[in-house]
Amino acid sequence: MTLYDVALDDKFDLGKERIFLSGAQAVIRMLLMQRARDRRAGLNTAGFVSGYRGSPLGGLDMQLWKARKQLAQSDIVFQPGLNEELAATACWGSQQAELLGEGTHDGVFSVWYGKGPGVDRSGDVFRHANLAGSSRYGGVLALMGDDHMAESSTNAHATEFLFVDTMVPILNPAGVQEIIDYGLYGFAMSRFAGTWAAIKCVKDNIESTASVDAALERLDIVTPEFEMPPGGLNIRNEIDMLGQEERLHEYKRAAASAFIHANGLNRIVYSGGRAPKLGIVTIGKSYLDVRQALEDIGVDEAAANRIGIRLFKVGCPWPLDLQHIADFARGLETIVVVEEKRSLIEVQLRENLYGTAMQPVIVGKKDERGDGLFPAKGALDPNDIAIALGERILRTIGPSDEIAARVAKLRQFQAMLADTSDVASRTPFFCSGCPHNSSTKVPDGSLAAAGIGCHFMALWMDRNTVGFTAMGGEGAQWVGQAPFSKRDHIFQNLGDGTYNHSGALAIRFALSTDANITYKILYNDAVAMTGGQPHEGGLTVDMIARQVRAEGVERIAIVTDEPDKYTGKVEFPAGATIHHRDGLDLVQRELRTVRGTSVLIYDQTCAAEKRRRRKRGTFPDPDKRVFINELVCEGCGDCGVQSNCVSIQPVETEFGRKRRIDQSSCNKDFSCINGFCPSFVTVHGAKIKKAEGIAGTTDPLDGVPAPAEFPLGEQGWAAIIDGVGGTGVVTIGAVLGMAAHLEDKGCGMIDMAGLAQKGGSVFTHVRIARSPGDIHAIRVSAGKADLVLGCDLVVSGAQKVLAAAREGHTIFLANTAEIMPGEFTRSADFSLPVERLKKAIRTAAGDDKAHFFDATRTATALFGSSLGANMFMLGFAFQHDGLPLSAEAVEKAIELNGQAVAMNVSAFRWGRRAAHQPDFVRDLVVQPGMAAQNAAVAVTLDDIIARRVAFLTGYQNAAYAKRYADRLAALRRAEASAVPGSTAVTEAAARNLFKLMAIKDEYEVARLYTDGSFAAELGKQFQSYDKLEFHLAPPIMGWRGKDGKPRKSSFGPWMMKGFRLLAAMKGLRGTVFDVFCYSTERRMERQLLAQYEADLELVAGALAPGKVEAAAALASVPALIRGYGYVRQASAEKAAGERLRLLDRLAKTPVRPKLQAAE
Repeated sequence: MTLYDVALDDKFDLGKERIFLSGAQAVIRMLLMQRARDRRAGLNTAGFVSGYRGSPLGGLDMQLWKARKQLAQSDIVFQPGLNEELAATACWGSQQAELLGEGTHDGVFSVWYGKGPGVDRSGDVFRHANLAGSSRYGGVLALMGDDHMAESSTNAHATEFLFVDTMVPILNPAGVQEIIDYGLYGFAMSRFAGTWAAIKCVKDNIESTASVDAALERLDIVTPEFEMPPGGLNIRNEIDMLGQEERLHEYKRAAASAFIHANGLNRIVYSGGRAPKLGIVTIGKSYLDVRQALEDIGVDEAAANRIGIRLFKVGCPWPLDLQHIADFARGLETIVVVEEKRSLIEVQLRENLYGTAMQPVIVGKKDERGDGLFPAKGALDPNDIAIALGERILRTIGPSDEIAARVAKLRQFQAMLADTSDVASRTPFFCSGCPHNSSTKVPDGSLAAAGIGCHFMALWMDRNTVGFTAMGGEGAQWVGQAPFSKRDHIFQNLGDGTYNHSGALAIRFALSTDANITYKILYNDAVAMTGGQPHEGGLTVDMIARQVRAEGVERIAIVTDEPDKYTGKVEFPAGATIHHRDGLDLVQRELRTVRGTSVLIYDQTCAAEKRRRRKRGTFPDPDKRVFINELVCEGCGDCGVQSNCVSIQPVETEFGRKRRIDQSSCNKDFSCINGFCPSFVTVHGAKIKKAEGIAGTTDPLDGVPAPAEFPLGEQGWAAIIDGVGGTGVVTIGAVLGMAAHLEDKGCGMIDMAGLAQKGGSVFTHVRIARSPGDIHAIRVSAGKADLVLGCDLVVSGAQKVLAAAREGHTIFLANTAEIMPGEFTRSADFSLPVERLKKAIRTAAGDDKAHFFDATRTATALFGSSLGANMFMLGFAFQHDGLPLSAEAVEKAIELNGQAVAMNVSAFRWGRRAAHQPDFVRDLVVQPGMAAQNAAVAVTLDDIIARRVAFLTGYQNAAYAKRYADRLAALRRAEASAVPGSTAVTEAAARNLFKLMAIKDEYEVARLYTDGSFAAELGKQFQSYDKLEFHLAPPIMGWRGKDGKPRKSSFGPWMMKGFRLLAAMKGLRGTVFDVFCYSTERRMERQLLAQYEADLELVAGALAPGKVEAAAALASVPALIRGYGYVRQASAEKAAGERLRLLDRLAKTPVRPKLQAAE
């Protein structure tokens, strides 16, 4: 196959006409095209862009920065706004550049951008600027970022009505192509009518990616005949408020309407044939949904014209062109208006058609009877639209067996969606090493209020955090609440970006009141939530401190992970104190007693930004790593409690669940070492051992045939790719889109990420068709997926993913790797419902269409890294006949992406091999070097006992191990006698008696560091290291922190000698010479062991049919006792309560009579 010649730079190369780009990149392409078109028209113009980031426009500034070279060459200036209204004012100012005769160009075309709440707060500027007008050769576009589903916002918003109120004409593009087209039309209309022009940006256009035609002369923009008032409609250097109002109402609106009509921005798509009865009016994203809906019920243009359906696409919903509306409505009996959110088109249709000769029935939000039709809430779904339109066609035009059958099928899909629920969920979470893991904690008894930013996620964590406000209002709600609350004080979280944006005013307001409040200004050195952008104005910690002191804040505390960096280098206001983050709790306890307004500045760089900067070599990278000695680890989870870090991962071992640091994701925050546990070791000078993958030892495509390519019919191909944010799921969609572009096919993709970059669920919807014009709605509705590529098992169990599958049709592939969600940091025993997830997938797709493979483990074995797992899954899908693309195109797209090309191509090919020969690949990756990882946990009772007898012999001696074995032998005989064939109780006792006999006292911890196992585990992860640092809290030392809890201290490499000495003294354990045996913890452990042995005697005597489950549960109680020191004490108290409950249960459980054979 001959592939289209493509380069990644094509999107901004004006010499290339057919390009592949995202909606945000289309804005930049449009700006470059506007400048080039002006040049061809003999105009020397420049461009200006300003705004404030926020989803769905969160990444526009990043794209503008990346294109700085191309923008500069075209005299286009990008100046990020401090906030939305100031940015809008700057755009207003750009139109005044030549008013005084001092301009350097003929005009400046400008773009403002901001998300819905930013539109709301900028309304005053829009009103003033639109009244004033645009310059003759300038023009202004306002990109309104609307989040209809509140996927990345604190509310669902659609901001057209603000622009209607300020009388700014609105354009609503249906996709990436129209972002370019409507942008160019918008500038021309702004210049002609003297108004601003608003462009609606939703996720489905601005965050989607598609192949488009970007020829410079693609559009022939018409300047209409229009009688202008004296002086014209453009901006003037005068003060005449009523004159501005007159021009806006009497001329500008009419001029905009004339432009809209002359350029056919509202157009009839299907004529409806000779006798149209039913008209459908739609706009923007909903237009694509309607086209998809009509296709789904079998109504293409020929069918629409045959049965009398007229389709009208609105490009400009306000002001609505009356002449076009009259042409459309002529002869129709019924008009159905399909638009999301509040009615804008529907009300104008009624206003302009009723009372005229044309008065069709108009339905939209409600039908003729007042019943709901297309609701204003949420977003419209193509399936629901198809059902509503199908039923309307059957009622208005007449019966059709085909349409009725298709509607019935769609109803089944929607019923399936309603009946499906999430099997599990992956909630967005703080990144590994995120400052908010620590900064959002508050002392016991205190309350915090949430703010806008990543720290918003504290709302669904155990942080005593409530509520939120609009951006910049943080803390003002307490001013209104405090006089009527029993609570005397709150903490208010305030991100540094929000402080810079507008939050400083809220602090000023709080100071003017008597409210007791502590602002926690969370300084992360970047606007992390939208991609790590820098602060406008170069905001620093000392600047903030000086600013709030100037406002009148007396008590200021700075808490940081690097207090030494301020010594003698930075000037803070007098009285401001600097503390290490370990003292955060004490600082907060002091601040909550301060009357009035106080400020705590928590200074720690965003973890994701640290990672980016370290890759670029612009941020210090501590030459050390944290390592957990798994045998010393108790699996208590206190390290997760202290750090809230998702890089602490569970590992299932012979002796229970332990913890392990995922070195690939660890951001070196080091707060995990505060967990009260001696298993944490800092390895200085650590050089990670680069795993040597085995991919190069075998040809991945040996014997692998070319699969049957997915047949690309009129319906095209639809897929959902799911996974975890930050793991490359979006890259898979980009590769598929580029591969389709290379084959000259139409494609559209949209990434549904939200807060997924924080470890939450991410979905990429991809559609591929024969040509770009065949792509309609990109989102894949219920029952419409041809492929589900599940890069994460949990996300694959989401409701909309499962419902998108169609049994017997959808190819559903899932990576079975168990990747723990953030919930694991707060629940030590959290486990994934793996089998339930697999069952749900099989039910959704059918057994023959559901395929599972541990891509993560396989990629790690093949390449020494899990990074190839998603590309492996793509190859897995390809070989299962799941892609409408050639392998050549996919591999070329991987090459164009430019990231780890050789590995990703190999991963794609190995995925193909795994689909063709799954057993071969599974066997291949089980290498001798992976024996420890693949070693099975003992499952037979004899193995369980034997392994523990060996361990206890090393722990103390053979006599001690014999005591364990004898106790179990007696219980085993009792169980076999009472319940023949049962070993459940003895198995539980084998694991739990061992746990209480092998307590990790000082001698044992020392032994586990010196018996060779620790050195062996270090050797598996690190190629070399300089020295070890241990983090211990020896009870005999009695060191305590200011909070009264035992305090951990650091011990150097010499501690290994101390460990060896201690390990050699294990023979003293339990004797009069054992200096450690008198501690409270050791006495408690001896009591627990004696109590448990007595419980086993009780169990042995109580065993009978029907009591096995209760007896096994009682025998498993010690599993709840974990940790060291006060952590262990707390878990023992919890276990004691559970023990009493289970003793009562055992006593009350009735004996099930034995069945006897009939005589």
